[in-house]
Parts: sequence; structure tokens; C-alpha cells
Amino acid sequence: MPVEHTHIGGQAVLEGVMMRGKHNWAVAIRTPDGSIHVEEHELKTAVSKRPWLGKPIVRGVVGLWESLALAMKAFAISAEWAGETEEEKLSSKEIALSMALGVALAVGLFIILPAVLTNLMVGQATERPFTWNVVDGLLRVVAFFLYIWAISRMRDIQRVFAYHGAEHKTIHAYERGLPLDAEVIQRHQTMHVRCGTSFLLMVMVIAILVFSVIPVRTVTDLLGTDHRLVTLLVAISFRILLLPLIAGLAYEVIKWAGKAPDNPVVRVVLWPGLQLQRMTTREPEDSMVEVAVTAMQRVVDRERLEDAVARGEASPVPATAS
Repeated sequence: MPVEHTHIGGQAVLEGVMMRGKHNWAVAIRTPDGSIHVEEHELKTAVSKRPWLGKPIVRGVVGLWESLALAMKAFAISAEWAGETEEEKLSSKEIALSMALGVALAVGLFIILPAVLTNLMVGQATERPFTWNVVDGLLRVVAFFLYIWAISRMRDIQRVFAYHGAEHKTIHAYERGLPLDAEVIQRHQTMHVRCGTSFLLMVMVIAILVFSVIPVRTVTDLLGTDHRLVTLLVAISFRILLLPLIAGLAYEVIKWAGKAPDNPVVRVVLWPGLQLQRMTTREPEDSMVEVAVTAMQRVVDRERLEDAVARGEASPVPATAS
């Protein structure tokens, strides 16, 4: 069927799905008693207050930061409602600690470890910079695949991946103007061009290109040293400091691809990310699709209300949590 791509996106959380639109975001959680807890919240973005933040590349950096903040909020809600006992529910401090540890793990596993291994395999980054950056990038991709493969063996993560599939299937059906019911939604695939998994892989690919032109030798010359450890620290520092730029570039690629998914060039660019989604999504149960639809419906209803308000056919009604 004809596809009208939407700006609505989302993510899987513990026993649930979060959906985000232009004006609000909603998260639906399957509680231990079998019911669905749903919350709807206003969406406030930095771009609405400072239009210049919506410029290319900059908007990707801002969007990534806002998406991470929203992900933490959605995760906190799911952690509160998905646990069967008080011991299983996470406190705000535990959630903050888990997020901090997650960031530290990501930096260590995907930035520091590949750089250290590359130094051992190739030598200093200043000796053969192109080879060094290619090997470092490939090791980073391998580490990412191994990490996804390892966590996909965990039962709880498998359920999160199934909710991830439910989120994608629901968006597919909505983009085709089909009824949002489980029987129709289940006919669609679990992969989607705008998935965050594809974005992360795109970040790693673009990082190889960007880091290949970073003048590590120039910096070490200015520091007046070519010590192996100093050179390694300079290379790692550049990889951390330039992450916002790389994320902004990756965002632009994914945004472009999302507008023309049938373009042959786009298909080639997105193919690796789509294949990776075979690991990060699973076929969902109908009950999981029902949760995704619950979250999606709150966002869709708000979109329709705002459109009616713009036409002068309705009065604005503020979204409330429930």
C-alpha cells in the first residue's frame, strides 16, 4: 500500500513501548496484573524556543540529547510499573546509576577498548593514521555486534526486543493508513528505516570517515611529545569530543534516508542497519502489539486534535498524565 512516512517514532522499554509525536509523548506498560498503564506527557523541545537549533547537523546533536533524556524518563516509568514486587522496582537513584554505568560501559567498550587494541595491533595513531582509524573503526563495529549478540541471549532483553518489534510494526501500519489492530499490524516486518539501531551503526561508519582526517600528529607535535600513551590519549579524546558532530551527521543521513527509503542508494546505505535490526527486534505477541497501539493512539489523537485546532475546528486541550 502507499506509504506516508510519519515523524512519529518510539522505543521499547521494560514491558512496554514509548511513542513520541510533535506535541506529546506517551508510554504504555503491561503491568503484572495484565492491565496496561499509560501516561501522556507534553513534549517540550529546545528547537521550539531557539529555532537556530533546528539547523542541519545541530538538530541531530540536540535531538540525540533530547532523545536520551526522554528515554530515561520512559525507562523510569516502565521500571516503576513493570516490576511485580517492590524489590523488583527501581528507585530514581538506581535508574540514574544504571544510566551512568551504561554510559561508562559504552565509552569503555566502544571507544577506549578498540583504541587500545588498535594501538597494540597497528602501532601509534601517528604512524599509519589511515590504517589505524580503519582498524579502530572495524573493531568498534565488531564490539557493537558482539555486545548486541551477548545481551540478546538474556530473557528480559528478548522481551524488550519483542516490544521493539511491536513498535516498528505499529508504525508501519500507521504509515500505510491501516487500522491499528493486532491482526493487521502483525502482517508487517519488524525492521524500520528510522530505527535507533540503524542510527548507532551509521554513527560508527561515519566515525571512521571523520576520525581519518583528525590531525593527531599535529596535536602531539604541539604538545612536544610522541610518547605512545600520550598519542593514544589524544586519539581517544578526539573520539569522545567529536561524538556530537558525528551524531549530527548520522542524523542527517538517517533523516534523508527516511524520506526516500525506496531509493536504490538509500537501500545500500541502510542495508547494514536493517540487517542489524534482525538482532535487536523479535516477533511480538499480540498482547505486546496492543501495548504499542495504546501508546501510539495517544500520540495520534493529539496530532489530530492539534490539526483540528489549526483549522479552527476545536479548542486546544492540554495533555494530562493518566
